[in-house]
Amino acid sequence: QVQLVESGGGLVQAGGSLRLSCVASGGISNFYRLAWFRQAPGRQRDLVASIMSSRLTDYSDSVKGRFTISRDNARGALYLQMNSLKPEDTAVYYCAVQTGPFDSFKYWGQGTQVTVSS
Repeated sequence: QVQLVESGGGLVQAGGSLRLSCVASGGISNFYRLAWFRQAPGRQRDLVASIMSSRLTDYSDSVKGRFTISRDNARGALYLQMNSLKPEDTAVYYCAVQTGPFDSFKYWGQGTQVTVSS
């Protein structure tokens, strides 16, 4: 069983920055893909950014150029640097783990709230 603990959410003004962290029990180096999702009230949970074990990254169009995903295998941590934040980025952010290429995102954190005021 993998436990994921997110931190770093909060309230920030539009144009500001936040850095989210996600620490996994037992480390992350063996996982196929790590990702950040977000869910705003009344909306579905959407993929924001992902990073492969090869460190290949992918971003949703809505955050491309503003957000950066990274991983530190030595620390067992996943990060999301969020710059130029907009009110529409307001959501609960979740980190998730895909253990293998044919698996779904099996493990999820509890979520951290990000609120961007205009």
